[in-house]
Amino acid sequence: MTLQTDLAQVEVANASGLPPVVFIHGLWLLPSSWQRWADVFTAAGYAPVVAGWPDDPETVEEANAHPEVFARKSVGQVADHFCELISKLDRKPAVVGHSFGGLITQITAGRGLSTASVAIDPAPFRGVLPLPISALRVASVVLGNPANYHRAVPLTYDQFRYGFANAVTEEEARELYETFAVPASGEPLFQAAVANFNPWTEAKVDTGNPDRGPLLIISGEKDHTVPWSIANASYKQQKNNPGITEIVEIPGRGHSLTIDSGWRDVADTTLTFIKRFH
Repeated sequence: MTLQTDLAQVEVANASGLPPVVFIHGLWLLPSSWQRWADVFTAAGYAPVVAGWPDDPETVEEANAHPEVFARKSVGQVADHFCELISKLDRKPAVVGHSFGGLITQITAGRGLSTASVAIDPAPFRGVLPLPISALRVASVVLGNPANYHRAVPLTYDQFRYGFANAVTEEEARELYETFAVPASGEPLFQAAVANFNPWTEAKVDTGNPDRGPLLIISGEKDHTVPWSIANASYKQQKNNPGITEIVEIPGRGHSLTIDSGWRDVADTTLTFIKRFH
Protein backbone atom coordinates (compact mmCIF):
# COMPACT_ATOMS: atom_id res chain seq x y z
CA MET A 1 0.00 0.00 0.00
CA THR A 2 1.53 3.28 -1.07
CA LEU A 3 1.79 6.38 1.06
CA GLN A 4 -0.50 8.10 -1.44
CA THR A 5 -3.17 5.52 -0.73
CA ASP A 6 -2.67 6.08 2.99
CA LEU A 7 -2.89 9.85 2.55
CA ALA A 8 -6.06 9.41 0.50
CA GLN A 9 -7.61 7.57 3.44
CA VAL A 10 -6.55 10.40 5.75
CA GLU A 11 -8.21 12.92 3.43
CA VAL A 12 -11.42 10.90 3.42
CA ALA A 13 -11.32 10.64 7.21
CA ASN A 14 -10.76 14.37 7.59
CA ALA A 15 -13.55 15.21 5.15
CA SER A 16 -15.99 12.90 6.93
CA GLY A 17 -15.82 14.76 10.23
CA LEU A 18 -16.08 11.38 11.96
CA PRO A 19 -13.68 10.22 14.69
CA PRO A 20 -10.76 8.44 13.00
CA VAL A 21 -9.39 5.01 13.90
CA VAL A 22 -5.97 3.97 12.60
CA PHE A 23 -5.25 0.23 12.15
CA ILE A 24 -1.66 -1.07 12.19
CA HIS A 25 -0.86 -4.60 11.04
CA GLY A 26 2.05 -6.71 12.19
CA LEU A 27 4.63 -8.93 10.52
CA TRP A 28 3.53 -11.42 7.83
CA LEU A 29 0.26 -9.57 7.11
CA LEU A 30 -0.88 -6.65 4.94
CA PRO A 31 -3.30 -3.76 5.62
CA SER A 32 -6.01 -5.74 3.81
CA SER A 33 -6.10 -8.05 6.84
CA TRP A 34 -8.08 -5.27 8.59
CA GLN A 35 -10.72 -4.78 5.88
CA ARG A 36 -13.56 -6.50 7.76
CA TRP A 37 -12.66 -4.51 10.87
CA ALA A 38 -12.77 -1.29 8.87
CA ASP A 39 -16.29 -2.17 7.72
CA VAL A 40 -17.41 -2.75 11.31
CA PHE A 41 -15.95 0.55 12.50
CA THR A 42 -17.44 2.42 9.54
CA ALA A 43 -20.88 1.05 10.43
CA ALA A 44 -20.30 2.20 14.03
CA GLY A 45 -19.69 5.79 12.91
CA TYR A 46 -15.91 5.93 12.70
CA ALA A 47 -13.55 6.83 9.86
CA PRO A 48 -11.07 3.95 9.49
CA VAL A 49 -7.55 4.50 8.19
CA VAL A 50 -6.09 1.12 7.24
CA ALA A 51 -2.52 2.19 6.58
CA GLY A 52 0.46 0.17 5.45
CA TRP A 53 4.05 -0.07 6.53
CA PRO A 54 6.44 1.75 4.16
CA ASP A 55 6.42 0.12 0.70
CA ASP A 56 3.66 -2.38 1.49
CA PRO A 57 2.30 -3.95 -1.73
CA GLU A 58 -1.42 -3.73 -2.44
CA THR A 59 -2.09 -7.47 -2.63
CA VAL A 60 -0.87 -10.77 -1.21
CA GLU A 61 -0.04 -11.94 -4.74
CA GLU A 62 2.14 -8.89 -5.37
CA ALA A 63 3.77 -9.28 -1.96
CA ASN A 64 4.73 -12.88 -2.57
CA ALA A 65 6.02 -12.05 -6.05
CA HIS A 66 8.24 -9.22 -4.73
CA PRO A 67 9.24 -10.11 -1.17
CA GLU A 68 12.28 -7.84 -1.27
CA VAL A 69 10.10 -4.74 -0.67
CA PHE A 70 9.59 -5.82 2.95
CA ALA A 71 13.29 -5.93 3.81
CA ARG A 72 15.07 -3.36 6.00
CA LYS A 73 12.01 -2.00 7.77
CA SER A 74 12.93 -1.15 11.37
CA VAL A 75 10.63 -0.56 14.35
CA GLY A 76 11.68 3.09 14.47
CA GLN A 77 11.10 3.63 10.76
CA VAL A 78 7.63 2.10 10.92
CA ALA A 79 6.70 3.99 14.09
CA ASP A 80 7.80 7.31 12.58
CA HIS A 81 5.84 6.49 9.41
CA PHE A 82 2.61 6.04 11.39
CA CYS A 83 3.25 9.02 13.64
CA GLU A 84 3.69 11.20 10.56
CA LEU A 85 0.48 9.84 9.07
CA ILE A 86 -1.43 10.42 12.32
CA SER A 87 -0.17 14.01 12.42
CA LYS A 88 -2.04 14.67 9.16
CA LEU A 89 -5.41 13.80 10.70
CA ASP A 90 -7.52 16.76 11.81
CA ARG A 91 -8.58 14.87 14.94
CA LYS A 92 -6.54 12.70 17.26
CA PRO A 93 -7.41 9.08 16.40
CA ALA A 94 -7.91 5.88 18.26
CA VAL A 95 -5.19 3.41 17.25
CA VAL A 96 -5.53 -0.37 16.97
CA GLY A 97 -2.58 -2.67 16.28
CA HIS A 98 -1.83 -6.39 16.14
CA SER A 99 1.48 -8.08 17.00
CA PHE A 100 4.29 -5.71 15.95
CA GLY A 101 1.45 -3.34 15.07
CA GLY A 102 0.51 -3.58 18.75
CA LEU A 103 4.01 -2.45 19.67
CA ILE A 104 3.78 0.45 17.20
CA THR A 105 0.38 1.29 18.72
CA GLN A 106 1.96 1.59 22.16
CA ILE A 107 4.78 3.73 20.74
CA THR A 108 2.28 6.17 19.19
CA ALA A 109 0.31 6.23 22.46
CA GLY A 110 3.51 6.92 24.36
CA ARG A 111 4.04 9.93 22.11
CA GLY A 112 0.60 11.25 23.07
CA LEU A 113 -0.87 10.83 19.59
CA SER A 114 -4.00 8.76 20.29
CA THR A 115 -7.24 9.22 22.20
CA ALA A 116 -7.40 5.50 23.01
CA SER A 117 -5.29 2.51 21.99
CA VAL A 118 -5.83 -1.22 21.67
CA ALA A 119 -2.76 -3.47 21.37
CA ILE A 120 -3.69 -7.02 20.33
CA ASP A 121 -1.12 -9.72 21.13
CA PRO A 122 1.54 -6.97 21.07
CA ALA A 123 5.22 -7.67 20.35
CA PRO A 124 7.44 -7.01 23.39
CA PHE A 125 9.38 -3.83 24.06
CA ARG A 126 12.31 -2.94 26.30
CA GLY A 127 11.41 -3.88 29.88
CA VAL A 128 9.24 -6.85 28.90
CA LEU A 129 11.32 -9.79 30.13
CA PRO A 130 9.51 -13.15 29.64
CA LEU A 131 10.86 -15.40 26.86
CA PRO A 132 8.42 -18.32 26.54
CA ILE A 133 9.60 -21.33 24.57
CA SER A 134 6.75 -21.05 22.05
CA ALA A 135 7.65 -17.41 21.30
CA LEU A 136 11.31 -18.33 20.85
CA ARG A 137 10.30 -21.11 18.46
CA VAL A 138 8.33 -18.67 16.33
CA ALA A 139 11.08 -16.03 16.38
CA SER A 140 13.73 -18.62 15.49
CA VAL A 141 12.30 -18.70 11.97
CA VAL A 142 14.04 -15.34 11.56
CA LEU A 143 16.61 -15.21 14.35
CA GLY A 144 18.14 -18.57 13.39
CA ASN A 145 20.04 -16.89 10.56
CA PRO A 146 21.79 -13.56 11.28
CA ALA A 147 21.61 -12.70 7.56
CA ASN A 148 17.83 -12.41 7.95
CA TYR A 149 18.35 -9.05 9.68
CA HIS A 150 18.48 -7.40 6.26
CA ARG A 151 16.07 -9.74 4.50
CA ALA A 152 12.38 -10.33 4.02
CA VAL A 153 11.47 -13.71 5.49
CA PRO A 154 8.39 -15.72 4.44
CA LEU A 155 6.69 -18.33 6.60
CA THR A 156 6.16 -21.89 5.42
CA TYR A 157 2.67 -23.25 5.99
CA ASP A 158 3.88 -25.30 8.98
CA GLN A 159 5.50 -22.21 10.52
CA PHE A 160 2.29 -20.20 9.98
CA ARG A 161 0.24 -23.04 11.44
CA TYR A 162 2.33 -23.00 14.63
CA GLY A 163 2.83 -19.25 14.98
CA PHE A 164 -0.57 -17.94 13.86
CA ALA A 165 -3.15 -20.62 13.23
CA ASN A 166 -2.63 -23.20 15.99
CA ALA A 167 -6.10 -22.62 17.47
CA VAL A 168 -8.15 -23.20 14.30
CA THR A 169 -8.87 -26.25 12.15
CA GLU A 170 -6.40 -27.48 9.56
CA GLU A 171 -8.80 -26.41 6.81
CA GLU A 172 -9.13 -22.89 8.16
CA ALA A 173 -5.37 -22.63 8.80
CA ARG A 174 -4.64 -23.40 5.14
CA GLU A 175 -7.24 -20.89 3.98
CA LEU A 176 -5.77 -18.19 6.24
CA TYR A 177 -2.26 -18.93 4.98
CA GLU A 178 -3.28 -18.65 1.35
CA THR A 179 -5.42 -15.54 1.94
CA PHE A 180 -3.25 -13.45 4.24
CA ALA A 181 0.36 -14.63 4.68
CA VAL A 182 3.15 -12.54 3.13
CA PRO A 183 6.91 -12.18 3.78
CA ALA A 184 8.05 -9.86 6.57
CA SER A 185 11.07 -7.77 7.48
CA GLY A 186 13.48 -9.67 9.71
CA GLU A 187 14.84 -6.54 11.37
CA PRO A 188 12.03 -5.90 13.93
CA LEU A 189 12.39 -9.39 15.38
CA PHE A 190 16.12 -8.89 15.90
CA GLN A 191 15.40 -5.49 17.48
CA ALA A 192 12.84 -6.95 19.89
CA ALA A 193 15.12 -9.87 20.75
CA VAL A 194 17.93 -7.62 22.02
CA ALA A 195 15.82 -4.69 23.29
CA ASN A 196 16.60 -5.43 26.94
CA PHE A 197 20.34 -5.32 26.25
CA ASN A 198 20.30 -2.14 24.16
CA PRO A 199 19.56 1.16 25.96
CA TRP A 200 19.23 2.86 22.57
CA THR A 201 16.80 0.34 21.10
CA GLU A 202 13.96 1.52 18.88
CA ALA A 203 11.77 -1.19 20.45
CA LYS A 204 10.91 0.95 23.47
CA VAL A 205 7.75 2.62 24.73
CA ASP A 206 7.23 5.72 26.86
CA THR A 207 4.85 4.12 29.32
CA GLY A 208 4.83 7.07 31.70
CA ASN A 209 3.56 9.85 29.43
CA PRO A 210 0.43 11.29 31.11
CA ASP A 211 -0.92 12.02 27.60
CA ARG A 212 -0.80 8.33 26.66
CA GLY A 213 -4.55 7.95 27.06
CA PRO A 214 -6.55 4.77 27.75
CA LEU A 215 -4.95 1.50 26.67
CA LEU A 216 -6.39 -2.00 26.30
CA ILE A 217 -4.14 -5.01 25.75
CA ILE A 218 -5.86 -8.06 24.26
CA SER A 219 -4.25 -11.49 24.60
CA GLY A 220 -5.25 -14.68 22.83
CA GLU A 221 -5.26 -17.53 25.35
CA LYS A 222 -3.53 -19.99 22.99
CA ASP A 223 -1.19 -17.54 21.24
CA HIS A 224 2.21 -19.14 20.58
CA THR A 225 3.82 -15.97 19.19
CA VAL A 226 2.84 -13.56 21.99
CA PRO A 227 1.71 -15.73 24.91
CA TRP A 228 -0.08 -14.34 27.97
CA SER A 229 3.20 -13.95 29.88
CA ILE A 230 4.45 -11.41 27.30
CA ALA A 231 1.13 -9.56 27.01
CA ASN A 232 0.76 -9.42 30.79
CA ALA A 233 4.35 -8.18 31.21
CA SER A 234 3.53 -5.38 28.76
CA TYR A 235 0.44 -4.59 30.83
CA LYS A 236 2.50 -4.46 34.02
CA GLN A 237 4.88 -1.99 32.35
CA GLN A 238 1.91 0.17 31.33
CA LYS A 239 -0.40 -0.02 34.35
CA ASN A 240 1.34 2.70 36.38
CA ASN A 241 0.45 5.26 33.71
CA PRO A 242 -2.12 7.83 34.90
CA GLY A 243 -4.39 6.73 32.06
CA ILE A 244 -6.74 3.76 32.19
CA THR A 245 -4.88 0.52 31.44
CA GLU A 246 -6.73 -2.78 30.99
CA ILE A 247 -5.96 -6.27 29.79
CA VAL A 248 -8.34 -8.99 28.62
CA GLU A 249 -7.72 -12.56 27.54
CA ILE A 250 -9.80 -13.99 24.70
CA PRO A 251 -10.38 -17.70 25.44
CA GLY A 252 -9.28 -20.33 22.95
CA ARG A 253 -7.67 -17.94 20.48
CA GLY A 254 -4.27 -17.91 18.79
CA HIS A 255 -2.23 -15.21 17.05
CA SER A 256 -4.61 -15.25 14.07
CA LEU A 257 -7.41 -13.84 16.25
CA THR A 258 -7.74 -10.67 14.12
CA ILE A 259 -8.22 -12.60 10.85
CA ASP A 260 -9.67 -16.01 11.65
CA SER A 261 -13.33 -17.00 11.95
CA GLY A 262 -13.57 -15.50 15.44
CA TRP A 263 -12.32 -12.07 14.41
CA ARG A 264 -15.65 -10.37 15.10
CA ASP A 265 -15.49 -11.07 18.86
CA VAL A 266 -12.10 -9.37 19.01
CA ALA A 267 -13.32 -6.47 16.86
CA ASP A 268 -16.36 -5.98 19.10
CA THR A 269 -14.19 -6.06 22.24
CA THR A 270 -11.96 -3.42 20.64
CA LEU A 271 -14.88 -1.27 19.51
CA THR A 272 -16.54 -1.39 22.94
CA PHE A 273 -13.35 -0.13 24.58
CA ILE A 274 -12.80 2.65 22.05
CA LYS A 275 -16.42 3.81 22.31
CA ARG A 276 -15.85 4.56 25.99
CA PHE A 277 -13.30 7.24 25.16
CA HIS A 278 -13.53 8.23 21.51
